[in-house]
Parts: sequence; structure tokens; C-alpha cells
Amino acid sequence: MTDRLGHTQTAAMLALMVLGRAVSNKELEDHVGFRLSGQERIELNSLQFVDSHKEGSLFVHKLTARGLEWCAQELRAKTPPPPAARSRLVRPLYVLLDTLGQYLRHNGLHLTDVFGAHEGDLTSEEIQHRIITVYRGLARAPRDWVGLVELRPMLGDIPVAEVDAVLKELSRTGQAHLVPESNRKALTPADHEAAIRIGGEDNHLISIEAS
Repeated sequence: MTDRLGHTQTAAMLALMVLGRAVSNKELEDHVGFRLSGQERIELNSLQFVDSHKEGSLFVHKLTARGLEWCAQELRAKTPPPPAARSRLVRPLYVLLDTLGQYLRHNGLHLTDVFGAHEGDLTSEEIQHRIITVYRGLARAPRDWVGLVELRPMLGDIPVAEVDAVLKELSRTGQAHLVPESNRKALTPADHEAAIRIGGEDNHLISIEAS
């Protein structure tokens, strides 16, 4: 389960998840009725869940890859963060979120497949975080081998070249290990397409060091 946030912070995170883009405080207020400001904004910035910067007199907020992962984990929470809100809508909302989370996981989907975050805006660090997050969701144990053919479709619409650049950097720094499939006869056309070429050979499997 995720570290639980206050109700206003949770509402802001879920709103930014649904909007899937940079949003000004004015637009956030228009959509959900409140602004993200003060200590609540500062805490989300320090947790690296939300990037905020000023445009004119207004703060503009955008969910980070780490923040998106927090939202994905919150979809598994089933119960709202304490103290429970008085509104009777809160607990049914978390039942809905849990059901949505189960649907996404069952169908191998990412939140961005539903809420449409702008993949082109992701930094290398955010792409790396996304790769590690997806890997951990697929791996059955720490340092397990996962096929790139399984991992790539769950990264959303991030350009292949950008994913490959991050995979190569993870390999270069020893944070990940990429190897060919030893049973070449088991490879499908999809496996060949998902492979990444490093050191003169196609690699089909990835293992990421535990952090």
C-alpha cells in the first residue's frame, strides 16, 4: 500500500491523474473546486509526486511518473486514508478505484492508457521510473527475468527510441541486465520486434536490480 496522503492531497493527485497534463491552479479549481497550494503543495513537491512552477501569478502542476505510480498503488488501497471523510461518497469511490485498478492489471493496461498523459513530455528519469515500475509489476520475484515483449506494451506511447536509450543506460550503469533468449526456437516475431540490440546481439529479457 502507498504512503497515505491527506484528503485534499489525495483529491489533487487523482484530479491531476485524470486530467493527464499540466494544470494551473485556476483550471484545477474550475474542474474540482479547489487549488493545490501552501503546505499541501510543498509536501507533494518534496515527495516528487507533483512538479509545480509559476506561470505569471498562478502555480501550474503536473503529476510526475512517481506521482502516477502513487495513484496506481492507491487504486489498490480499497479504503480511504484516515480520518474517514464524512461524505458517504468516499468509501464507494474507493470501491470504484479498486475495481478500476483490477481491470487495468487484468488487461495489462497502464493508467495513461485510460487518462492519456502526454508521453512526449516525459524526462529520461520519468521513463526510467516507468520502466522499473512496470518491471516490478511483471516480475514474480526480485531480479526475475521479464521479456521485453511483455514490458514494452505496458509503457504506453513512449517513443521506442526513448525507451531504448533509457534501457541502454540502465544496462551501462548495471541497474539492469539485458540478455538474449537462450531458446531461440521459442522466439516469436513479437519477441524479435521487442528486442534491443546491445553489443552486437539482440536482447530479449531484462532483470532489474532491487533498490
